[in-house]
Amino acid sequence: MATEVDDIQEFLSNEYKTCSVCGGFYGTSFGQPVCSTCHLFLFPDDINNPEDISYLEKTDSGDSGNEEPDDATAFFQTDGSCAEAPAGAERPSRRGISTPAPTKPDKLAERIANLTMPREFDKEKIPEGLVDALPTEVLLVVFNYLDDISRWSAGNVCNRWQQIMEDETTDEEWQHFIRLRWPLFDPKYKVRCWRTIYTKLVESAPCRLCLNRMMLQSTPPIEENSWRHRRLRSELKTLQTDPPEGIQATPLDKYCCHWQASITGPAGSPYEGGIFYLYLQIPHSYPMRPPVVRFITKIFHPNISRHGDIGLDSIHHNWSLALTISKVLISIQSLLTDPYCHVCMEPVIGELYSSNKVEFERVARLWSWKYAMHDFLLPFDINLNGI
Repeated sequence: MATEVDDIQEFLSNEYKTCSVCGGFYGTSFGQPVCSTCHLFLFPDDINNPEDISYLEKTDSGDSGNEEPDDATAFFQTDGSCAEAPAGAERPSRRGISTPAPTKPDKLAERIANLTMPREFDKEKIPEGLVDALPTEVLLVVFNYLDDISRWSAGNVCNRWQQIMEDETTDEEWQHFIRLRWPLFDPKYKVRCWRTIYTKLVESAPCRLCLNRMMLQSTPPIEENSWRHRRLRSELKTLQTDPPEGIQATPLDKYCCHWQASITGPAGSPYEGGIFYLYLQIPHSYPMRPPVVRFITKIFHPNISRHGDIGLDSIHHNWSLALTISKVLISIQSLLTDPYCHVCMEPVIGELYSSNKVEFERVARLWSWKYAMHDFLLPFDINLNGI
């Protein structure tokens, strides 16, 4: 029982101390549910190329036979033939000058080595007062190269940096950042400070790595007459003219590779009144392959992980060509009303739902008020500690 309570308290914390996948073995998680190393391997930047083949050997070098071999593991024998050299051996040239054989980079081995060696942050190597010693002029030059999330993060480093960011970034710029990052955000009141709203929206995201990646994806051109493009154009038209109740969706790029959607919490559920934002990445082979769908608003639900992943079978193993983005979002909205606790993304929350539904709904409602009601309520703080 004590372990279950501790797990719930860890889930409810605003900052995660360790990675939920490796337990902090691969490095600091920086408050994220998944550390950077695990995130790189579990959630690739481009879902169309999930496997990195940069480390594979070339099968056809295109060598005509008249040139010296480029392979770093080969060397010339006295008779002019080529043989494999041992690791670290010197490579004699035809002119009789011995040169060290260059080591061929093995990216796979390098990745494995990085994964098997825990990385720790050594504070003793950082000179004391380094942050305070940087001139304001230097900081301003650096800040000009940062994107919106990096600017916001820099403003949270210290009081000095926060003051510089507030002086150099106007409230209109923060409003512009919100329009780009959350195009579906539509406040129902007059916003007095857009930076405060931006802060609340960023803090509401379960994973800032996914939030940042959403705007930085490179999308190769897609044929205008492709089946994928016609299908997405038809789905977008339907979503704009006759959207399902409580559901919105819009593409973030002209090729419709990256979408943002919003789901209103169903009436009668502990999520009622909340606006939950989702990120959708549409593969090039859509509709043959399902989209990747992930919550970018924190939510307390047994079928939604602390990282925002959704345990919905239709977008994983039982994808069908008959399914559309609209139908997927409707299924997710229905999942908020009827959780499936036999197989859970968060077993501790599933156990709480099965054993104490009143407490589950209380916590879920508090989370909805804190993280999903910026459209309706003025930003306010809810102390989630001790619940």
